Amino acid sequence: MGAILEAIQHKLTTTFEPVRLEVEDDSARHHGHAGSRPGGESHFNVTIEAQAFAGQSKVARQRMVYRALAEELAGPVHALSVKALAPGEG
Repeated sequence: MGAILEAIQHKLTTTFEPVRLEVEDDSARHHGHAGSRPGGESHFNVTIEAQAFAGQSKVARQRMVYRALAEELAGPVHALSVKALAPGEG
């Protein structure tokens, strides 16, 4: 597990206290594409289920995750796919 993936997991866990969190480094599929870096950790898929998303729109949920990961998105992370769910939705 790489340092960026660990940072994403840590920030999402401490910010949202999810009941489910899946973070997948999808960089290998994007090798040679824009934003790809040697060693990967540039493209991620996140599935997160947390009470914080209850009553929030899909766009609001995505913005919440992007805010929590602003540092990573401003630097090493080129692409982030987010599936944010309230408990019981997924």
